[in-house]
Amino acid sequence: MQSQVIMVVLMIVVFYFFLIRPQTKKQKDLKKFRESLKPGDKIVTIGGIHGKILEIADSTVLIQSDNSKFRIEKSAIAQSTEDQIVPK
Repeated sequence: MQSQVIMVVLMIVVFYFFLIRPQTKKQKDLKKFRESLKPGDKIVTIGGIHGKILEIADSTVLIQSDNSKFRIEKSAIAQSTEDQIVPK
């Protein structure tokens, strides 16, 4: 009986450290990244659109991609193109 309780507690601890904790850390880092964006930054959306930030509102961002302008939600920004490593 006691060994079963120990195994359940051990499984919960393993799930926390290998699944839950890394996911919350990743979400926190992504939120911090999105809050640190500024006009002029080059970004990639979750849909794959590459563009440059023109203006930032509370929850939206105006980006320019080639000759088009898009207003997107901040939550749709996946990464910065400055973070990508370009092969030579």
